Amino acid sequence: MDHDHLIDHPGVLAAFSIVVVVMLLLDLGVFNKHSHVVSNKEALTWSIVWISLAMAFSGVICYFLGFEQFTQFQSAYWIEKALSVDNLFVFILVFGFFNVPKRLHHKVLFWGIIGALVFRALFIFTGVELINQTYLPEMSIFGEKVRINAVLSLFGFFLVYAGVKSWFAKEDDDEDKDFSKSPGARIIYKLFKVTKNYEGSRFFVKTNGERMATPLLVVVAVIEFTDLIFAVDSIPAIFAIAPDDPFILYTSNIFAILGLRALYFLLANFMHMFSKLHYGLALILAFIGVKMLINPFVHISSPASLIVVGTILIGAVAVSLLFPQPPKAS
Repeated sequence: MDHDHLIDHPGVLAAFSIVVVVMLLLDLGVFNKHSHVVSNKEALTWSIVWISLAMAFSGVICYFLGFEQFTQFQSAYWIEKALSVDNLFVFILVFGFFNVPKRLHHKVLFWGIIGALVFRALFIFTGVELINQTYLPEMSIFGEKVRINAVLSLFGFFLVYAGVKSWFAKEDDDEDKDFSKSPGARIIYKLFKVTKNYEGSRFFVKTNGERMATPLLVVVAVIEFTDLIFAVDSIPAIFAIAPDDPFILYTSNIFAILGLRALYFLLANFMHMFSKLHYGLALILAFIGVKMLINPFVHISSPASLIVVGTILIGAVAVSLLFPQPPKAS
């Protein structure tokens, strides 16, 4: 099988773009035209739809490019999916802090994800170009000739540090955080006058002839900034999978993010059932960091990485279910 990049297959690129655009239009313009509380059944349906689309697309990758890049897509997808669960914990806190009505949660997350599509594209395509430009000259280490990449090595050290930090992080670190002082919120407060109350699902209203933002716009800005912070962990992590293939990285990342909104509504009431998951995520970050650092000397294949990541995730979920944390009293 010829291992060209997917970007060399314009039909696959077009199919991916059409699927994403059509699904987003259906999601916002048809199924969620009016703000409403998303039920568990609806969230489960959309979760299945997005995961099924991602798995179908990975099948297309396997058919055109072979098993190696199929496992690269799968690894990057599930790493991003797992790390995104951390976002959900913070989203719950943000919505609670700003007292966002449940029927407006979907709209906030939708526009947050639209922003994520743009920022992730910038991070990934810029990152790949940066990696391509930062390979050090070939050198001899322990009798072997190797080429070390400066950026990937920095990412590796950072991810090991992030993994250790995540392992020892306290679960209630963010619970007392004042999200109104988030950089995202500060930008909105600086640019606009903000109404005290929500005005339905509107981001702007006119009051006495003056255009004012609503608290809903502030929440979207906070969600966007939160995603940027989490991208600092997740984007370097997927570079370990396919550092020279931005299209594999971007498509896997986008499919994982598009399913995040439905996952939020599905898991919002059951977060206590995944209380040990952050230990698994810490191990994944540390594993990926080590993989980056030793890659010039020892190559861990994509299928092997997928097995390790999958085993850690399944183990963390199993331990969480076997030793559940009781839900906190509201």
